[in-house]
Amino acid sequence: MIETPHHSSAISAVTTYQTSTAVQYQFSRPSLQSGYHHGRDTSDSLDSNANTKSSLDLTQRLERKLAEYNASDYFFKRWLFEIASWLVSALCMGTVVGIYVHINGREMVQSAQILNVANLLGKVASAALIIPTSEALGQLKWNWFHDSKAMWDFEIFDKASRGPWGAALLLFRTKGRSLAALGALLIVLLLAVDTFFQQVVSFPDRWALQNASSAIPRLAAYRPRYLPYFIQGEEQGQYEENLLPTTIKYLYGNGTTPVPFGNGTRPDIPLSCPTSSCTWPEYETLAVCSSCVEVSGLLNLTYACVNTTIDWSTNWTGPLRDVPYQNGTVCGYFLNATTSAPILLSGHVVNEGDNGNWTGEALLVRTVPLTDFDTRQPLYGVGSLAFKNIRNSLLDGLVASAVNGIDSVYRHEAPLVHDEKINSAYMNVSDDRIPWPWQYTEVKTGTDFVYTQNVQLQPQTPNPSRSDSTVFNTTYTVDNVTTSRTMVVWDDIFPSFYTAESISAEALLRYKNFRDGPSTRKLDFNPWQAPNNITRHMERLATAFTNVMRSNADSYEMLQGEAYSQEKFVSIHWAWLAFPLLLLALSLVFLVLTIIKTSNNSGVGIWKTSAMPALIYSLPKETQGQFTKSSTWSSAKDTKKLRIRLLPDMGWRVSGHSQLSMSPQLPRPAVQAPRGWI
Repeated sequence: MIETPHHSSAISAVTTYQTSTAVQYQFSRPSLQSGYHHGRDTSDSLDSNANTKSSLDLTQRLERKLAEYNASDYFFKRWLFEIASWLVSALCMGTVVGIYVHINGREMVQSAQILNVANLLGKVASAALIIPTSEALGQLKWNWFHDSKAMWDFEIFDKASRGPWGAALLLFRTKGRSLAALGALLIVLLLAVDTFFQQVVSFPDRWALQNASSAIPRLAAYRPRYLPYFIQGEEQGQYEENLLPTTIKYLYGNGTTPVPFGNGTRPDIPLSCPTSSCTWPEYETLAVCSSCVEVSGLLNLTYACVNTTIDWSTNWTGPLRDVPYQNGTVCGYFLNATTSAPILLSGHVVNEGDNGNWTGEALLVRTVPLTDFDTRQPLYGVGSLAFKNIRNSLLDGLVASAVNGIDSVYRHEAPLVHDEKINSAYMNVSDDRIPWPWQYTEVKTGTDFVYTQNVQLQPQTPNPSRSDSTVFNTTYTVDNVTTSRTMVVWDDIFPSFYTAESISAEALLRYKNFRDGPSTRKLDFNPWQAPNNITRHMERLATAFTNVMRSNADSYEMLQGEAYSQEKFVSIHWAWLAFPLLLLALSLVFLVLTIIKTSNNSGVGIWKTSAMPALIYSLPKETQGQFTKSSTWSSAKDTKKLRIRLLPDMGWRVSGHSQLSMSPQLPRPAVQAPRGWI
């Protein structure tokens, strides 16, 4: 049966019939002259329409303009707003990357303002990227209902274009098998863009160069002030008074202790550092160094019990011209044991009595200068055993020590013997044979010693260990008077003897073995006694000497350096930008694919996220009535079967009803739809 369609005054209809089962409907659009009258004349309505444009506000005019673009026949113009939004996002991200390149590694203080701009552009980029994605997803919603789909899909699609919850539902609904699923995924992932932008920049603490200079002393020549003094008109020898206090701490104890300062220790040289960190160019400076080797194997050590002079006992108080050394039987290890003047390095006295022999005073430590104490003439040819090629040494001597204290002496264990070398600088080495520098003459007040050579050091040129930026001098010098004054400091302890009367007695040090008699003292700590690290002790002493020399205002020159303080810097972690850039690329792919897919949409139209189709093509009245009751929404059985389809020329078509149902503003078709489409 064919039913004649009902004609309203607002819409005229022309129905075309075909012999096939499909029915095609073609409607003419309503004209401005047709319309319903609501209590006013048509002329009033026309006047109102004429003034519509002028009465619209800015937002209304903007929406009207976008609707005109959407209705364009040219696809680029239809998607102009979305393309422009994507380009804005891309431009912002590109600018952000450029800013990050520019500020990477710079101080945060210098980059704070431009970093704020980058943060703002990052938010604009993420916001602008949502527009083309949501609009393209909204357009896919109308294309989705070009075919028969479940009514609930409309709600899911609509929510997906507006937020992540709907987008997650759409992903589940499509199971990721449609283009809309990509858009839904992008809507969800775009929530994290700001988080990734925040992770790109960090502010680690680094040392920053300050507008202040630092200075550190270096020596090319050591020349402390010297004021001679006289006895009976004869100039007397003096200790080097700058080095003497430091030397004493190392001769009779464990040396100097660093002074705490802040979180570290106070420097032992007068450097200038206005901040907490300073640097200086590589430089050379005059310095004192030490060398220490174990030479027991080089010596002809012999264990023997001989009757000899006991010149090492702390019981002897002198002076030698009035009180000669005692003689007695001594058992131990001797140097040059077969000569007329054997030197005991470690051993003990054997006392004889009516009831037999018993052990007496034991020698624990002995220091032996390798130059004659009275004449300064060299022993062993050049005054050294292991360092024959070192010139102008401040000290060259032997240190012999019992290995395990007094017990090892009585057990007749061999001592350890070290050859100590203290040099005025690092390092005057030569194989040339030069005259012995010491000269001596007898005068009224004693013996006059004169050191005849100035120390001159000429580093190797070119020096392979020196860089192009090294600050250096071609010659480093110490004059002969300063050299001799430094050498005589060691006369107090070389020679010296550390002895104990018995295994339970407290040991004593005999030192300053001068003509008028020696001195003795107790020690809290004897740095020369094994197993103490003598080598390390001498290295520390040499460093302390160097610091004292570099602190002498008459000698040093200040080397300028740079000062740094800890500040926050900008560090860019480029890997975190991969996510926003990937979303930018995927959004472009999604937009392009949507444009291609909807370019030939069989008349659906470009509506995007607009709500106008829902107003224009509202559900039929009989269908609307069924959804006004809450019981309808709780009935999963009915709503699950309900399917809708959008035909632009006819509006919504609804399945599952006993009579034809379609949008009420459109004329009822004259031909019945197939069963199932009422």
